[in-house]
Amino acid sequence: MVMAKFEKNCFSLNLKMMMKLFLLSTLCLFSFHLNAQVEREDVPPPANTLIKLHDRQVTGKVVDGSTGTALEAVSVQVYATFTDSSGRSRDSLVAGMFTRRNGDFSFTGLPRTDSMRVVVSGIGYGQRSIPVQVKDEAGVDLGNISIEPESRELANVVISTSRTALQMGIDRKVFSVEQNLTATGGTALDVMRNIPSVTVDVEGNVQLRNAQPQIFVDGRPTILTLDQIPADQIDRVELITNPSAKFDAASSGGIINVVMKRNRRLGLNGVVTAGVGHPGIYNGNLTLNVRQGKLNFFASGAYNRSGGRAKGETFRQNKSGGIIDNYFNQYSWTESRRRFNSVRFGLDFFATGRTTLSATQNIVGGRFSNDEDQDQEYLDAGRQQERYGIRHAEGRNGFKRYNTQLTLTHRFAEQGKELSASANYNYGNGNESSSIINSFFLPDGSPFSDPARVRNQGSNNNDQYTFQVDFTDPAGEDSKLEAGLRSFTNKQQSLFSSFSLENGSETLLPLGNNYAYSENIHAAYVSWSDALKSFSYQAGLRAEVSRFEGELIDSAKTFGYSYPRNMKRFFDALFPSLFLSKKLGENAEVQLNYTRRIRRPNFWQLSPFIDINDPVNLRRGNPELQPEFTNSFEFNYSQDYEKGNFLGVVYYRNNRGDITRYSDTISASLYAQLNNAAVDPNAILNTFINARSTNSLGLELTLQHKFSDRFDIVPTVDMEYEKVNADAGGLNLTNSGFNWEGKLTLNYKIPDTETHLLKSSGFQLMGEYESREVTAQGRNAPQYRVDFAFRKDFLKDKRASLTFNINDVFNTHRFGNIFDTETFYQESYRRRNVRTVRLTLSYKFGKDEFSLFRRNDDRSNGEDD
Repeated sequence: MVMAKFEKNCFSLNLKMMMKLFLLSTLCLFSFHLNAQVEREDVPPPANTLIKLHDRQVTGKVVDGSTGTALEAVSVQVYATFTDSSGRSRDSLVAGMFTRRNGDFSFTGLPRTDSMRVVVSGIGYGQRSIPVQVKDEAGVDLGNISIEPESRELANVVISTSRTALQMGIDRKVFSVEQNLTATGGTALDVMRNIPSVTVDVEGNVQLRNAQPQIFVDGRPTILTLDQIPADQIDRVELITNPSAKFDAASSGGIINVVMKRNRRLGLNGVVTAGVGHPGIYNGNLTLNVRQGKLNFFASGAYNRSGGRAKGETFRQNKSGGIIDNYFNQYSWTESRRRFNSVRFGLDFFATGRTTLSATQNIVGGRFSNDEDQDQEYLDAGRQQERYGIRHAEGRNGFKRYNTQLTLTHRFAEQGKELSASANYNYGNGNESSSIINSFFLPDGSPFSDPARVRNQGSNNNDQYTFQVDFTDPAGEDSKLEAGLRSFTNKQQSLFSSFSLENGSETLLPLGNNYAYSENIHAAYVSWSDALKSFSYQAGLRAEVSRFEGELIDSAKTFGYSYPRNMKRFFDALFPSLFLSKKLGENAEVQLNYTRRIRRPNFWQLSPFIDINDPVNLRRGNPELQPEFTNSFEFNYSQDYEKGNFLGVVYYRNNRGDITRYSDTISASLYAQLNNAAVDPNAILNTFINARSTNSLGLELTLQHKFSDRFDIVPTVDMEYEKVNADAGGLNLTNSGFNWEGKLTLNYKIPDTETHLLKSSGFQLMGEYESREVTAQGRNAPQYRVDFAFRKDFLKDKRASLTFNINDVFNTHRFGNIFDTETFYQESYRRRNVRTVRLTLSYKFGKDEFSLFRRNDDRSNGEDD
């Protein structure tokens, strides 16, 4: 009873209390900057701004204008203006240095003079000059000075710099979407298909190293699916295969963070994109950004439409005592149409040089339709036709999704010290309707039985709240303390009804559901990192308490879980992590890391609701499911060399209580309940169980190699041995096997110096192959695809580009699985998309001197310091 009261108190924090905590954190942050001096700003002031200097000290930080990352070894020079005896002004170099590893620079003891200017330049970057007006009272911090990669022509030789498509690190991989030509005009799913270690199945589910990752957008949870995010609005994708204690513990399969484009350049700038394609493809995207003084406004809008007719096949052998009783074959064709549109806007307010308040609003809506035709064959043991069926299904659904995010960041005067607080609210609703008619006939064409007709309708709504506070405090050049708090609440309610239509009347089937659930996760973490010469480490601990409460409202049946369940299971709420690194010279590094994570079952895996969209492959959740726990180990070796870099990873995962798919033929009693529901009497019921364990040992090799300035390749190979230990209903489901996947991306560029039509253009070819993969009751079939893209840049400064791409060139990509049990053997193949061809035009525009607010120069200069 004491523990029950303890659990109840743990989860009694409501939204009002969390809002109070967030507002209190916000007030604390403002109190910090009220007493702070004028400090670092996220973006540089306009080039013609005079910064008033009250002491002979200048500090600042240099960052990449495209990525925002700090730049090391960039030249910073200070020129002073003196007036000689004749009254003429002259500039003299009085100080200079290269930026430190974190991009910082500082000058002290500068001479007294009328004015100064700071000149910043780096190899492969444009030069930046900032005037400084000198006073005697205090110092000045120039903030983050961004410099842009340049492209310049010297004696017919073009020197250009840009981000590489793949940036490899020990703890994560970062992929630039701008370099991903084959995804242009598509969605985030098209981006994922081209990323090494990531696979996308026929239903749009993403896996990272054959495990289900957690999907974030801008570092926060989302209720959007990846096919609802336009690829043209994505800046980069971050893969974190073994997250530290700083990240959610519910990331046993890793984290995929989709980072949206965020522009803070001065003036007005943007990009407009429009595209068409086959089958039924239309897309458009507009991104705008206005930056002036302490305000930065950004907005974007997108429309995406696609379609196609995809084919599916199912071949089944029903067995009894190992002997085949009969056969069933199914052929389906699905015509799908997907339309969605999105609007995203917000602002950044630079309250001081070190305090920034950001607000973002995202609105997404969509409509989807699916019309499916099926031919069904029922054959006896001698493969003679007993009867056949014709099935037609029409489905329509729509949705609206909203996201509101507030973030407050304060950077202290001490280098690297930072406190941030954020509130994130996702909310939305949806509706669906469908109709199914299934007619059965004897071989001679006469009716076998009356047609089965079903009508479905449903609606849902979803609310998610995330509150988070993070604090970073460096203790020296290489030491760092990180700590934070996080609270996440997810509430959903859905009403779904299914009716059998017969003789003009409707009968409610036991397929409907009226459910509601609430998921609460509260967490705290702390980590410490330090370095000793070439050796470094990071140790962290995260604590999470969670509860899932689901209810079938009509029957008052409840289901769910809570962790820790009692004080004896207290250690289930602790998730340690340890990272050890050793530098092997300037260009090589090894790392060993360990983390403990959790994977909680989602609603569809828990709900007893039965999905009959496929009459021979039904789906239902298991209310008895419990979370699974993962112990993950990785050994990494990275090596940079003259023409590229290499990353090798050996990983091992032990999943205790692995959530595993389990399938069996439908029982006679359940079929009787579903009579007139247009389902097959030999249908398979797919559900989920907790396996005893699943162990995976893998080797991942990634190479990025430049043969020349024109040609580079990125091959990736992931090899894995997996063993599933499971049983269900007295059946031993233990299975094991080896699987592998490979991806190869080829990039070829034609430089500007060429004189033919193809100058300033590039080609990209991507191929992917996945071998068969073992499951508890069989295996997934091999699959492969090839994508191609061509882009041509034109107009002044390459402001315009035309991209032509073909996804799935040979129209081969399909998902297949094989079940081999004592009662049935089944092979099935499905497609979600078909081969697509797209042509996309993009145009960049901008005006640095654009002024949102009309002000005189004196006032402008006074407000930008």
